[in-house]
Amino acid sequence: MPIDKFQTLKSPAVPLPIENIDTDQIIPARFLKAVERKGFGDNLFRDWRYDNKNQPIASFVLNNPTYKGKILVAGKNFGSGSSREHAAWAVYDYGFRVVVSSFFADIFKNNALNNGLLPVQVSEGFAAKLFQTINADPEATFTVNLIDQTITNDQTGEKESFEINAYKKECLLQGFDDVDYLINQKEEIVAFENAQ
Repeated sequence: MPIDKFQTLKSPAVPLPIENIDTDQIIPARFLKAVERKGFGDNLFRDWRYDNKNQPIASFVLNNPTYKGKILVAGKNFGSGSSREHAAWAVYDYGFRVVVSSFFADIFKNNALNNGLLPVQVSEGFAAKLFQTINADPEATFTVNLIDQTITNDQTGEKESFEINAYKKECLLQGFDDVDYLINQKEEIVAFENAQ
């Protein structure tokens, strides 16, 4: 599945102010049978979105039409638990391009970056203000600028910087996964080999 190029995203956000969301909550283990990245979004937060009769749970935020957008603002310690890459696949396949949290589990963060999903780690205070803004106005937008490595609350003008590995940043800007990046370097690799 190709990865979208990412430079700047301006979007409303979906609030999920729950701490310690683990990968089994993001994508339950029973849905891990497929090996392609397609279709996992249908089961994102499956056990929170649907009851045991497969009916949508109205109180869960993804079932609330008030909230929409390509940014998920989540509680602290997002993506803990097992190392399943499917969790990043599910978040991306659902349509999110950015997850904002005050802390990410390292394995989820790396899996996200490898699959075109940008994890934006912000301070707890900034995250709290994002939740306040969304609660006050669900249509409020936020701008994530990967080039400048900033996220801006468009309602208040407040801005915060975030860290990202330089190589992963370049891959996201170009829409490359690791294999695409190497293929793109083919001429340089061949020239290096021929020079030996």
